[in-house]
Amino acid sequence: MSTLRRDSWFPIRFPVALALIAGGVFSFLPILGIWMLPLGLLLLAVDLPILRGPISALVIRGRHTARRWMRRWRQSRD
Repeated sequence: MSTLRRDSWFPIRFPVALALIAGGVFSFLPILGIWMLPLGLLLLAVDLPILRGPISALVIRGRHTARRWMRRWRQSRD
């Protein structure tokens, strides 16, 4: 992942991020999916400092939510 964050990858990373976001918007099509939107936002946050805070907050919140769901799932199995 550290190679993707290098400045030399900007000409590749930025259009790929925009394409992923556009693909996420058209998620109703068969091949494209909603999974493309967060991936594109993550790539775009590497280049746009204004997105770093909100995107990192969403990632942290998602981790906490996933842990809570896993705890509940494990408790329901026992």
